[in-house]
Amino acid sequence: MDHSRHTRLSSTDLTPDVLDGATIYGPGDEKIGSISHVYGSGPMAQAIIDVGGFLGIGTKPVPIPINQLEFMRDEDGNVHAVTNWTKDELKAMPEHVDP
Repeated sequence: MDHSRHTRLSSTDLTPDVLDGATIYGPGDEKIGSISHVYGSGPMAQAIIDVGGFLGIGTKPVPIPINQLEFMRDEDGNVHAVTNWTKDELKAMPEHVDP
């Protein structure tokens, strides 16, 4: 996927409604997970990314700071993000537990 043609989202666009379900792509442009929900707001916000599993079963939720994801909208209007984290790095992170 050529992300250079996609419109970058501004910080004001980074709301839970917009980010919910966004696909996350790793450094090799592979799908590594999707956002299940967002905690907090502004630069301290955390995206909870579901990694692993199959069809939503057996996924592991891990928190990633929003500022470590580059959010954009593709030609069809779908929101997604790219990151330098790999799927294996995310799987190795501690699991997020809802408070």
